[in-house]
Amino acid sequence: MDESSEVRMSRRDLLIAGAVTVSGAAVPSAMAQPPQAQAGPVASHVSFSVNGKPASLKLDTRTTLLDALREHLRLTGTKKGCDQGQCGACTVIVDGRRINSCLTLAIMHEGAKITTIEGLGDKDRMHPMQAAFVRHDGYQCGYCTPGQICSAVAVLDEIRQGIPSHVSADLNAPPQPTGAEIRERMSGNICRCGAYSNILDAITEVGGGKA
Repeated sequence: MDESSEVRMSRRDLLIAGAVTVSGAAVPSAMAQPPQAQAGPVASHVSFSVNGKPASLKLDTRTTLLDALREHLRLTGTKKGCDQGQCGACTVIVDGRRINSCLTLAIMHEGAKITTIEGLGDKDRMHPMQAAFVRHDGYQCGYCTPGQICSAVAVLDEIRQGIPSHVSADLNAPPQPTGAEIRERMSGNICRCGAYSNILDAITEVGGGKA
């Protein structure tokens, strides 16, 4: 072995020995540290009114309102579509306003009044909007229908309250349930089957406007 090989080996051995020394010194130091507490789920109680009935739940604070309704209260009429607030299938009415229940946490609605599709009506006593959807074939697969109907009910209430939209021509005059107003306000509810014209007819009939 020549002199250069011996020099290279010596440097290599020196580096290995240094690494072993440093790691050996670090192990006792790490063992002396107290163990870190594992952060687990945090549960909290929340109470609200759902379809006129009181509900009290103990939930993981990360639970969405959608999952609280579906998984804990078994109100499966509200659908989970995109789970990103883009399709509107999970629309419910909270304190008179329509919201995407997949985008909000259940614990944020302490004391709220929540209405789902089950609270609007059933097959024996349908809400006028539900009946209009049936008459006008405002659905095909039906998956988006609960969200469409909840949103449609809230849309007409918004119009009655005089709340303008992006297409309202005169902000000083109360909006009317025209086709343009309804289409704009319902734009957050997606129907993948494409039953939009029938949905518009159903909402227009209930609203007393003109398509």
